[in-house]
This record gives sequence, structure tokens and C-alpha cells, in this order.
Amino acid sequence: MNINCIIVDDEPIARDILKTYIEQVPYLTLVASCEDAFEAMQVLKTKDIDLIILDINMPRLTGFEMLRTLKKYPAVIITSAYPEYALEGFELSVTDYLLKPFSFPRFVQATEKVVNKTGEVPVSKSEDLFLMVKSDKKLTKVFFDEISYIEAYGNYIFIYTGQERVMSKQTLTQFEQQLPASQFTRIHKSYIASLKGIKYLEGNEVSIAGKKLPVGKVYRESLLGKLKN
Repeated sequence: MNINCIIVDDEPIARDILKTYIEQVPYLTLVASCEDAFEAMQVLKTKDIDLIILDINMPRLTGFEMLRTLKKYPAVIITSAYPEYALEGFELSVTDYLLKPFSFPRFVQATEKVVNKTGEVPVSKSEDLFLMVKSDKKLTKVFFDEISYIEAYGNYIFIYTGQERVMSKQTLTQFEQQLPASQFTRIHKSYIASLKGIKYLEGNEVSIAGKKLPVGKVYRESLLGKLKN
């Protein structure tokens, strides 16, 4: 597997450190190293990019402002010296938020989250995999292994775990993009289910966490395939 990435950072030293890190990760290929957001946007128009490694505070256009100008963008890992921007980053569905200075192992951990999104690499340490979900003006840590199902409610979602229900202001589609495809599946326009949590499928319903959830016709075939595998 290969992930084409670009660096976007106005600091030469930061770009050099990231280049060194990228060279040591077999599945990463550096396509461009950009000094500002405008240079990066030109690259995105002409190259097939899977990952943006993005600084926030840059002249003329910040990293977040750049993302908001794009109709669609690939996976994003934020690199910043300012922790106070983390909430805004997760609102933009970034894959991870790295606080400078960060270590090489921490960088690898962030890139592995991008890999896991594709569903092409098995999860090796599920106990270490989680999402930081913005809920009620705070960030809540939600472990993938603890999620039973997710329910859509307008522009909000409810994440059901064994211990609690977490509400977050985002769409089900936005949240689905952050989940490992090997562990979760869409079963209905309003529901995503944990594959390991499904007890049985009967007719157009699944039993999960003591509750019966509907299975939409367009999702049934995909669900059956994942359950068989």
C-alpha cells in the first residue's frame, strides 16, 4: 500500500523534520513540500494526494482556512504548537492532531490511523485505537472496541458504548469516515453497527446491544458479505 502525502508548513526546520520522518515510513511517499497554503492548493489540483500533513499558523492563509476553501480534501494530520486549536481541528474531521515537537513513534501512530481508514490493513492494537469526539464542549475519548452502534439524529449523532451514550454534532457520514471499515459497517441511513457487536440478523433487523436495529435494503448485501467474512 502507498499513501501519497504533502507537507504544508512555513517553517523550514519543521519541513525537514517531517521529510526525515516520511522517508522512514515505507508506505508514505512525499509528493511535495509546500511553504504555504496556496502552494499546497495548486498541488492538490494537479496531483493525486491521500494525506495532507498540515501546519495551522501560516502567513496569508492558515491551515484551517485552507481546508474550508476546499470542497473536498483527503486525510489530514495537523501539526501545531498550539493545543487550543485541537477542537477546531476535530470539527473539520482531521485524522489526528500532533503537538510540536512530536516524536517519530507518535508520527507513525498518526499515519497508521490514515491506513486503517482504508480497511486494507488489519488493526493490530485495537486497545490503543480511539477517537477524540467533541461532545458538550469537551473532547471525549471513545474506543473503537467499546462502540456498539451509532445513530443519526439530524446533524447530530449518538455513539452507544457499553458504558454511555455520547452525543456529537456531526453527520453520520462524517463520523463513518473516521471508523475502521474492518470493524464497522453502515446498515441503514440512520445507523452504523459494530460488526463484532451484531448477535444475529433476522429479516431486515439485526440484534445488537440488546436492541433491534433496522437494516436498509441497499446495505443488506454489504452487511451479509462482511458477516460471512
